[in-house]
Amino acid sequence: MSYVPLLAVIPILMVDGLIEVGFVGSMVGFLHDRAGKFFTIDAPNGTFDLHGKPVGLLGDQGHTSNGAAGTAVVLVGILGLLTIFYEKRRARKPQTTAAGHSGLFIFWVVMTVLSAMLTLAALIYTFILTAQTDDQTIDLAVAAANAQPLAYPLDKWTPENWFTAVLELPLAHDSDRRKINQQLRLMRGWRWNLIPLLSLGVTVAILAVIQLLRGRRWREGDSREKLRHSTQSGY
Repeated sequence: MSYVPLLAVIPILMVDGLIEVGFVGSMVGFLHDRAGKFFTIDAPNGTFDLHGKPVGLLGDQGHTSNGAAGTAVVLVGILGLLTIFYEKRRARKPQTTAAGHSGLFIFWVVMTVLSAMLTLAALIYTFILTAQTDDQTIDLAVAAANAQPLAYPLDKWTPENWFTAVLELPLAHDSDRRKINQQLRLMRGWRWNLIPLLSLGVTVAILAVIQLLRGRRWREGDSREKLRHSTQSGY
């Protein structure tokens, strides 16, 4: 039984999963560090400091996506490579003890399917939530009335949509604008990266299931061959 297709796709899935984890981690670091302070706004009615995070900041979509990527890297990627290595060593043993796939391989196949489903859920959740909170704007009067240390109180915001709205304000410092633009590219990057992550996860799951079914057919064929030989030897 050849594991070449799986060995070709799994490393790509792991790399993409690590990219996803890195992008989400960068966003989380930005939210806790720079965005945890304030941005100076040159409003027509006077300068004020806007807290970097609103009251209604949504973060579950980021946690879900990070969990999906981590699952793909660890349970599908690392565990998959170790499982395949174990299966290949096991296949070198006598056929009487190494027929078919082990329970570890079956467990891993189940994990590939569950991981793909988790990534699908993360993709749907993230895109729906982003669409639901899109095209919102920050009310300057409300923002000024709730300036540092208070946070902007209106609406619900994904980090991506919040900082898109912040960029529409008259920021006092160009360095803040450059930093927000940089982080927005990463935020959009991890959201769209869920699509190739799902495609790779589904591909690995399909290949794993095919490999499992082939192993079972091989085992059944081997059992029938042994039965035929034992029947012939009895005559």
